[in-house]
Amino acid sequence: MTSTTMSRMQIFRSLSEIPEQFGPTVATIGNFDGVHRGHQWVIREVIERAHALNARSLAITFDPHPVRVLRPETSQPLITPLAQKLELLAATGIDATLVLPFTHDLSLTPARTFAEKILRQALNVIELHEGENFRFGYRAEAGVESLEALGLELGFRVAIYSPRILRGSAVSSSRIRQLIAAGKVGDARALLGRPFRIVNTPASGRGYGTRYTVPTINLAPYSELIPAIGVYITTLTIDGERFNAVTNVGNRPTFGEDSFTIESHLLNFHPIDLTEQTPLQLTFLHHLRDEIRWPSPEALREQIGRDVRRAQRYFNLCRLLVSQK
Repeated sequence: MTSTTMSRMQIFRSLSEIPEQFGPTVATIGNFDGVHRGHQWVIREVIERAHALNARSLAITFDPHPVRVLRPETSQPLITPLAQKLELLAATGIDATLVLPFTHDLSLTPARTFAEKILRQALNVIELHEGENFRFGYRAEAGVESLEALGLELGFRVAIYSPRILRGSAVSSSRIRQLIAAGKVGDARALLGRPFRIVNTPASGRGYGTRYTVPTINLAPYSELIPAIGVYITTLTIDGERFNAVTNVGNRPTFGEDSFTIESHLLNFHPIDLTEQTPLQLTFLHHLRDEIRWPSPEALREQIGRDVRRAQRYFNLCRLLVSQK
């Protein structure tokens, strides 16, 4: 994602930042975790309708995720933390995103007040596009039928969408989260419309990679969604330069001290300047195998050699397929 792409999308961090003459708007409200194919479908419709109505297209989201405020004990790790989500929303071509700070006070807002004060008065919404399971207002009191009635009364049209079905199941953030947590990164890719990625920075490793295998980079501790423990074919983009890699997500049990890490073995390594602030983007392409305890570092080295050869065949096949298009 380039800064140019981000600059084309305006980002507002509160209602007070919205210019008085910003609207009219065609809007959609959601958490947009993952900005998956279902989200993308609705946002495309929002953009098209905004163009047709000579209006601004607007996504309205929340930070933090409402569940982290209302039921923190049940909150789930995010597929896309806020910075990554905003980049993905910008890539859709939408005009603007409003990031509403989700507070306890906001959670007490009745549905009618939200529709009247925020949607109609502050944002001048003339059309609102939502999924059929959308709920809003204090204690999620109102659904899409109430939303349509309020729209009719307040002067905005409401478009309702059924879930997008792909490979026999609805495209949803919860389904994608389940797939990634189970290590099924290929299935998650189909629902996301792109591979699953982690954006992070490096951490200091313990030296096992350089002694026993190939050059490695460890990711700093990461609190959001990661795939299941196992070994994956990945790419690691380091400050804009992409390397093919094999990545172990797990505890490195062969060395006798369980310590969770995400460790990438670079296949086309060359010396590169790396600091603890260097931006990294780890992209998960294919699950290779589960993590197991090997009888010795030498046995692990032999297995990593097999992993590397499988990964190289994978990347060679990808290049061949691209060249034939």
